[in-house]
Amino acid sequence: MTKSRLIVSAVALAAALGFAASAAATPPPHAHASPSVWPRAASPAAMTDAAGERFVDALMARMTLEEKVGQVIQADISAIQPRDLAEYPLGSILAGGNSAPGGDERAAPQKWVELARAFRAAAAARPGAKVPLIFGIDAVHGHNNVVGATIFPHNIGLGAARDPDLIRRIGEATALEVAVTGADWTFGPTLAVPQDDRWGRTYEGYGEDPEIARSYAGPMTLGLQGELTAGAPLAAGHIAGSAKHFLADGGTAGGKDQGDARVAERELIDIHLGGYPAAIDAGVLSVMASFSSWNGVKHSGNRTVLTDVLRGPLGFKGFVVSDWNAHGQLPGCSNESCPAAFNAGIDMFMAPDSWKGLYRNTLAQVRSGEIPMARLDEAVRRILTVKVKAGLFRAERPVEGRFEHLGSPEHRALAREAVRKSLVLLKNNGSVLPIRPGARVLVAGAAADDIGQASGGWTLTWQGVGNTNADFPNGQSIWSGLAAAVKDAGGTAVLSADGTFVERPDVAIVVFGETPYAEFQGDVETLDFAPEGPLTLLRKLKAQGVPTVSVFLSGRPLWTNPEINASDAFVAAWLPGSEGAGVADVLVAGPDGRPRHDFQGVLGYSWPKDAGGAPLNRGQPGYDPQFAYGYGLTYARGGAVPQLSEAPGAAAQAGAADRYFVDGRVVAPWSLLLRDAGGDSRLGQEAQGRSPRGAVRVGAADGASQESARTFAFSADGRAVVLGPAVDLSRQTNGEMALSFRYRVDAPPTAGVDLTVGQGRVGLAETFRKAPVGEWRTLKVRLSCLKAAGADVGAVDEPFGLASAGRFTVTVEDVRLAANEGDTVCPGR
Repeated sequence: MTKSRLIVSAVALAAALGFAASAAATPPPHAHASPSVWPRAASPAAMTDAAGERFVDALMARMTLEEKVGQVIQADISAIQPRDLAEYPLGSILAGGNSAPGGDERAAPQKWVELARAFRAAAAARPGAKVPLIFGIDAVHGHNNVVGATIFPHNIGLGAARDPDLIRRIGEATALEVAVTGADWTFGPTLAVPQDDRWGRTYEGYGEDPEIARSYAGPMTLGLQGELTAGAPLAAGHIAGSAKHFLADGGTAGGKDQGDARVAERELIDIHLGGYPAAIDAGVLSVMASFSSWNGVKHSGNRTVLTDVLRGPLGFKGFVVSDWNAHGQLPGCSNESCPAAFNAGIDMFMAPDSWKGLYRNTLAQVRSGEIPMARLDEAVRRILTVKVKAGLFRAERPVEGRFEHLGSPEHRALAREAVRKSLVLLKNNGSVLPIRPGARVLVAGAAADDIGQASGGWTLTWQGVGNTNADFPNGQSIWSGLAAAVKDAGGTAVLSADGTFVERPDVAIVVFGETPYAEFQGDVETLDFAPEGPLTLLRKLKAQGVPTVSVFLSGRPLWTNPEINASDAFVAAWLPGSEGAGVADVLVAGPDGRPRHDFQGVLGYSWPKDAGGAPLNRGQPGYDPQFAYGYGLTYARGGAVPQLSEAPGAAAQAGAADRYFVDGRVVAPWSLLLRDAGGDSRLGQEAQGRSPRGAVRVGAADGASQESARTFAFSADGRAVVLGPAVDLSRQTNGEMALSFRYRVDAPPTAGVDLTVGQGRVGLAETFRKAPVGEWRTLKVRLSCLKAAGADVGAVDEPFGLASAGRFTVTVEDVRLAANEGDTVCPGR
């Protein structure tokens, strides 16, 4: 008998003895949770009842093994069709950040309803046990996936409001709008407690101190789900919630998404457990396990956390879902096979595009005993119990299709209230605020009339890029809100993005900040606010004697001392969403000269004194922020801010793991290497030169506005490669990011042309031959495709290369990693 057969037999024996122990690997001591030291919580008894348990018992008795395995698999709507359910009896679907009906991210609400109904009908038409699907979606700041929905401020702003009742009401509004479009379940509330603001998901956390998450988790859960009632499903207009990401997603070293929280168990409990007990006590129906690790062990495979703690002292009775293909990161696992995660306590695999292979392998693993039958039944029972509680076995959906609730006046008013309560006044020297009645107001900055930038990531798409005001038909930009308020107070307002004016204004409001991002692309090396345009504009206005008010949009605190110094007033507005009038409610006085609303927001994150980006959290040794946690001025309680130091401090050197060729230069630490039969030529950042035998030449591009591009002319077999220190792109690959570049074919290839990343190669000759000569295009190739083609994404020292076997001329610019917005390709597939 082989060793593998011995292992399977041992697991089967454990199952026969009642599955007293998991087949999942035991984590090392430094990642082994001790349930006895954790606080206690408990899912409400009303989560189920005797009648519900009998119903689930009877249903499970009728279910085949295939139907049970199907319940624990979730597929993304971009990778499954309703007809697939006839063969694969899956239990769940989701719409990920870039997924939408028909692949149209601007699909009308009716299309979302039609999609949900098509999948439900297909599930109902299956023979055998009739188990409805549960449809999940990331509604993380309102129903942010659908055009016309209300977009609330991101959690970083809501944390500044310190208003649990507001949070409950936002939960109710979000649930109703989600239910209107046919989904049943949101992946929220997010209960991360970010400790390093360089993390690209900092804005998804309420604050750096767990006290905010503790106070918000219960109200948000009750808002989404309503209070659980024994013997009754969730009330109409409510949906299931999912507390996430369990655990310490906000505690990773260096603020790296999907990274490792290197902390003691005491810190895991005191900081990162945060709002989870309150969410469980309030009846949250599911918990999402984190991508991240604790002391080197992925949470998706840590039984001591997922089972011993979560099912022990925390008393959670719902089901645990994994994150997007997170199971594939466990040792010995792949996206299509991972018994270790299931045996550790994952009840439902989020397998967006890997669901088919995962279903088959999981089925085989249950049959072999590698996954004990008792463990499968346990997971299925939990999932069915939640489906019963969510009301999915009912035919009635009284609010579905009631589009008058989507972006309704009541919900917009609530979002506007949330905006004004979230604003934090950092500076108001000379009492430039509130803006007096009758004032001539200049509103400047490209962000002033951009609802997309004000909404940030996770808005219509994953990264939130490419949105215009037309995508928010029920929304109002900050400019629009200011213009209306100024006019109401008898004044005049002029919009000038570049800050130029004809008539000297009494005051200028400059709106600027970060552009949208989500995880991966949002991870940064420092907290320096790098764009120079806003600072130049502020200093110009100051020199012209114009009082200035800065409205700063950001998903985290950033080092902005120069901008603060150049402003008479400085407001941290975070990512306010679609109701920009909430900003004007506080900044502009009423006709009587009195503030219409005072500031009430206070910092949920400490504001940095330098640009370095090292963790800065209340209570840590040497705590020395520019503005402390809890800081926030008001009109009633003012206070002058002195001139701040403009020395950035020991800022870390910004890396370029995701940018390779920008603005006509190879980005440091990368360089360009040209290779042919005569050897290698290594060029500088300017990227101009030739290979040893001249098979490859690189030079400035012809044509207007082409300083940002370089022309690559191949005359024989040769390569052009961006070369540098090895970087780990595993996280980006798992997140389906892509290698993106703009190109213009100047002379079509006469032979094969490959795009290379390390040893990975994909053919692009056909793509380049079909491209019209002289026309600019953008190509985005998924890293996962390059990995499948041989790239070692864990150690990439050549992140971009072009290899041609013959004559070919192409002009290239803007080579970088980019989000998959449904516009990527996988050549050769």
